[in-house]
Amino acid sequence: MNRIRYYAAVSVILPAVAVLIWPTQQWLLVIFLIWTLAAAVLWNRSLAREQAWQIEQLELTMQQTAIATLNHHRHDWMNDLQIIYGYSRMGKTDKTIQCVEQIKERMMTESKLAKLGIPSLVLFLQSFRTLTNAMVIDLEIDGELNLAELFPGSKDQVANTIIELIQAYRYAAVSGSGNAAKLLMDVSADEEKLHLAFHLDGELRPGSEWKTNCDQALQRSPLKAAGVDEGKGMLMLEAQIGK
Repeated sequence: MNRIRYYAAVSVILPAVAVLIWPTQQWLLVIFLIWTLAAAVLWNRSLAREQAWQIEQLELTMQQTAIATLNHHRHDWMNDLQIIYGYSRMGKTDKTIQCVEQIKERMMTESKLAKLGIPSLVLFLQSFRTLTNAMVIDLEIDGELNLAELFPGSKDQVANTIIELIQAYRYAAVSGSGNAAKLLMDVSADEEKLHLAFHLDGELRPGSEWKTNCDQALQRSPLKAAGVDEGKGMLMLEAQIGK
């Protein structure tokens, strides 16, 4: 509890005790009511300032994350342009075309990602590279999926579950010989269900709590485990659409 709110609450005790000791003194009751009102006003103002500070810090964190994400994208684009320029200078048309096709494919994935419809999930996936260098996500989305439309009543639960599962892989993955572990993530849907598949292209740390953390993430979630292979770091999920 904030110290100001603590003092405001405690200060009410003295006039309250006075009223209990001398219940016939009307002026004490008036003082008690005025004191309580003043303490309530102080409490509300302190709470409002704390909430405003928390919102300000959240906005600052989001701005910093957005800037870091843009810097990563800019760095990637500069690398791509340098590669294309190098192949063009050397007259390697086939390599140039291959590089452009890879960029096109990555842009299509980014477009599908942006259309998932849940801002918290989209921002997390787009900015994941700013969180760690130990693991990268290779995302494959079958068609254009809007999770907010598929799960109108539980979209936040779906987003939080996916984020927690990715974090479970992140903390359990072993990055070998300087190379980042790769988490393969496939998302698809049919007329009835959403399907998610996670496969770690790497190893899980011995003794890690990956399975326990995954189980905790799936508690009270629309997403349910359809298959698990802890040895290979594989997890298959599905969820009934429309819930």
